[in-house]
Amino acid sequence: MEKEIINRVANSKLVTIDLEEYYPAGNRLQLDIAPWLLEGIVLKENDFRSHVLETDWSQYKDCFIALYCSTDAIIPGWAYMLLSVALAPYAKKVTVGSLEMLETAIFSEIISDLSIEEYKDKPVIIKGCSHKPIPPTAYTLLAQKLQPVAQSIMYGEACSSVPLFKKNRQ
Repeated sequence: MEKEIINRVANSKLVTIDLEEYYPAGNRLQLDIAPWLLEGIVLKENDFRSHVLETDWSQYKDCFIALYCSTDAIIPGWAYMLLSVALAPYAKKVTVGSLEMLETAIFSEIISDLSIEEYKDKPVIIKGCSHKPIPPTAYTLLAQKLQPVAQSIMYGEACSSVPLFKKNRQ
């Protein structure tokens, strides 16, 4: 007599969130402004503005851009702002810093806009393994957003999850 195999995970109220499903399409690029500086260290306003005006920003269409300076130059805040204004009609997002900081900014917006009503009073697993560069901060932000509504929060896979939070029964 064979015993029927029952998939308890499929039959449970367990809900999985995979941040990889929210990963937006588009190239991620770093734009180093050091070549636009005098000897790589001094920002001359007129030269910098000329370079901004002469650049074909359309090459960054639908890209996510992380602005940075690879030298120890002191860059005034307006310089990055000027670049972001020039990139705004083309780029999907512009930040200052590393590619990881860019991904963190992207996912901060995604999680901020995420509707969590469907997770109310349910056990939730935040899927951990991903093939795309999901920043660690994204998982933290998601757990914090879910905590007020979820019955429980786990990390990993249904077969081997790590419990993070369980709502107290009143």
